[in-house]
Amino acid sequence: QVQLVESGGGLVQAGGSLRLSCTASGRAFSTYGLGWFRQAPGKEREFVAAISTNLPTMSIRTTSYTNSVKGRFTISRDNAKNTLYLQMNSLKPEDAAVYYCAAGNKALREDAYDYDYWGQGTQVTVSS
Repeated sequence: QVQLVESGGGLVQAGGSLRLSCTASGRAFSTYGLGWFRQAPGKEREFVAAISTNLPTMSIRTTSYTNSVKGRFTISRDNAKNTLYLQMNSLKPEDAAVYYCAAGNKALREDAYDYDYWGQGTQVTVSS
């Protein structure tokens, strides 16, 4: 079992930055694939970014992003702190949403159904 708690959301002007954090409790944090999703009012939850586990892998790819955030957002993890991050730069009004972190047993998944544990979400508002 993993419990996830997001923080760091807030109100920011377009072009500004925010860093979201997701702190996990429970065991074996480093073995979970982690991701960020977001959901805007009236829209479905969508994939934002994912990061692989620290387990050995043949793949050289360790992160994945949806096209709309590539070059602006950076996902990272600190296993010593049991924390997942999402650095968001050059924010746009269309980035406004509730952001959720998620954990699962598979790495670099973009489908919400591949994640078993979810946080409660943190609101990001971007003013134009």
